[in-house]
Amino acid sequence: MEIARRIQNISSAIFNEMEEIKRQVEQRGIKVINLGVGSPDRPPAPHIIEAMHNALDKLDNYRYTLVGSPALRRALANWYYNRFGVELNPDNEVLVLMGSQDGLAHIALAYINPGDIALIPDPGYPIYAASIILAEGEIYPMPLLAKNNFLPDLKAIPQEVAQRAKLLWVNYPNNPVAASADRKFFTELVYYAHKYDIIVCHDIAYCELAFDGYKPISFLEIPGAREVGIEFYSLSKTYNMAGCRIGFAIGNAGVLSALSRIKTNIDYGVFNVVQEAGVAALEGPQDCVRENAELYRRRRDVLVDGLARLGWEVPRPKASMFVWAPLPKGYECTSKEFAIKMLHRSGVLVIPGNAFGEMGEGYLRIALVQDESLLQEAVHRIGEFLS
Repeated sequence: MEIARRIQNISSAIFNEMEEIKRQVEQRGIKVINLGVGSPDRPPAPHIIEAMHNALDKLDNYRYTLVGSPALRRALANWYYNRFGVELNPDNEVLVLMGSQDGLAHIALAYINPGDIALIPDPGYPIYAASIILAEGEIYPMPLLAKNNFLPDLKAIPQEVAQRAKLLWVNYPNNPVAASADRKFFTELVYYAHKYDIIVCHDIAYCELAFDGYKPISFLEIPGAREVGIEFYSLSKTYNMAGCRIGFAIGNAGVLSALSRIKTNIDYGVFNVVQEAGVAALEGPQDCVRENAELYRRRRDVLVDGLARLGWEVPRPKASMFVWAPLPKGYECTSKEFAIKMLHRSGVLVIPGNAFGEMGEGYLRIALVQDESLLQEAVHRIGEFLS
């Protein structure tokens, strides 16, 4: 039976290929240090786990939830106000999701007809492009280049493309390129979206993994942003709740209503036990958030400083849980060839940059998802590989 055309261009081939090579390396008796998948390696704080334990005993929690609980939507609205100064109506400007990826995957179904254009960052998190492919839309890539601080050059998009575009994705702090955006960029983005009647989808999953006094801002802080877009936020990275699958779409009520119509035809909502844990996370002590950011800051420094001692200079990100590393000087090969060779010879797994788009060629994404001692060991092994 032939599979649908819409999924024939969706692939996780490089991730599967790296996983297969990892198994081959481990069969040779080498313990692989996996710096590939960006999944937090630490558990939630004790008060969040306790909230889940307590919620398990509430028999009403085992029914369909359908929509997010009022308590959770209020908690998120209060958190946004305290963190960003953004006032939200929890009744129609906050939509609870099964993780932010849930919303990122489905928003295109609410707006993209076959042939419609969406503006997608390249390199970019894979679900942005995949969602457009599933909706049978047309992708126009926005190159993220070092010379532009890995921000899309909106002026370089042809006017005829902008006039046809319906959605535009951005993600700062960024995955995979670990770049950040300032208020000036977001102000230009809001103006651009108003000018061409485009819906902005900003993925802000990494906003609390920030270092050295840097505080990422919300797209919704910009005047006029709520008229043209929404933001996707997740508890996965901030509170180490990746497996709990809980996130939010926030902002324009009309856009959220359209996304909600898709959602109500697909699932029956987030498990109430997880929703209660979400309330505990958002309303409880925030020391765990600061500790989490400090932990990633230390990991960043171990990796970046260690690689620098090897002569491999990589940018030091201000936020996110990744390092976006250009290939070391002197290596005339593709990102994929380098990553595979390094995995075979050193047992350190990283993801080649072109897994995230054509403009990722020449880079590697390194996830800070192991403790400091393992990152030190990874640097040692990489040093032997490079020597």
